[in-house]
Amino acid sequence: MGGGTRLENANPLIFQRSGERQLTTEEEDEEFADPIDDREIFDLIRTINDPEHPLSLEELNVVEQVRVRVNDNDSTVSVEFTPTIPHCSMATLIGLSIKVKLLRSLPERFKIDVHITPGAHASEQAVNKQLGDKERVAAALENSHLLEVVNQCLSGRT
Repeated sequence: MGGGTRLENANPLIFQRSGERQLTTEEEDEEFADPIDDREIFDLIRTINDPEHPLSLEELNVVEQVRVRVNDNDSTVSVEFTPTIPHCSMATLIGLSIKVKLLRSLPERFKIDVHITPGAHASEQAVNKQLGDKERVAAALENSHLLEVVNQCLSGRT
């Protein structure tokens, strides 16, 4: 967030982060082919930085494990996210950041669907349409400024 910019949600509720997942012996064994599950996807996206606050999407309750669905056999991942306010202008950027993180992290065989939790945003249909359109997502990522902002969301906190 740039200096002098007014926050849309100046005092967001902050939620406790979930603990680290304990890996089983099979999950640590590279020879064992374990399917990708909901928690593994949640672990990938929960630490994404909010574009407006120095907090993670998990801490703002924008992403929750219960809103992640994975079918490893069908190679599908679905993530619902909930912006902190119904008129959040950052919703598309948040969704794009989630989608990019998953595209970069998962095998190419996965079809990734990222969308707003139904009823959680005033422009839900428009944002979902943008996030579901491969050409729009590709065009957005060709914008160097937008890509820089997405990469900031995906980088660890300093």
